[in-house]
Amino acid sequence: MLPRETLATAQVPDGDTLTLVSHGRDFIIMLGRDELMGTRMQFSEEQLAVLTLAELDAKRPRLLIGGYGMGFTYRAALDKLPEGGSVTVAEIVPEILEWAKGPLAHLTEETLDDPRGQIVICDVAALIDDANDGTTDKYDAILLDVDNGPDGIVRDANYRIYSKTGLGKARDALKSGGVLAVWSAAPDHKFTVRLKESGFDVEVREIRARPNNKGPRHMIWFARKR
Repeated sequence: MLPRETLATAQVPDGDTLTLVSHGRDFIIMLGRDELMGTRMQFSEEQLAVLTLAELDAKRPRLLIGGYGMGFTYRAALDKLPEGGSVTVAEIVPEILEWAKGPLAHLTEETLDDPRGQIVICDVAALIDDANDGTTDKYDAILLDVDNGPDGIVRDANYRIYSKTGLGKARDALKSGGVLAVWSAAPDHKFTVRLKESGFDVEVREIRARPNNKGPRHMIWFARKR
């Protein structure tokens, strides 16, 4: 059995420790003792972007992504982004970008220099607030992959994102007909109900973690602003 090698660590603000490890040719980001994401199971995170863009009618969509991680969602968004579109990523752990430029550079490729995108070191809730107070334009879609789902919180401050108040702010930060897409490692019926009560029409899709229809079943909520 191949051993896991620790490559780097980083502290989540007000949260647990992230650890980047290698396992043969694969890379994994651990949160404490739990696997947060890895290169063997990235398909559902890519589909978060691909399927969201397929839901949009905007010719030049403006996207906000909560969480960079290993860049799977960001790269997929850039790959499928229509001409004139833009992508902003909010990431709270600065070391994540150091890993993207270092041990994970083969995954990152040229995405960090793509003029259609930008990565901001901040809480995604802050950028949602900016869109609500007019500091920035509203978004056609907001994609959230900052936790293991509404019931798998990485840091206590993220609870507000999935509350009725937080969902209301996300709705108000969207343009008419905009989509809030939320990735999760597990189902959560109560979250579906909260989305509907917060002014969204909701579709929940089950996506396998690997493109060959294998691996764990992950969930993505597609919530369209009414």
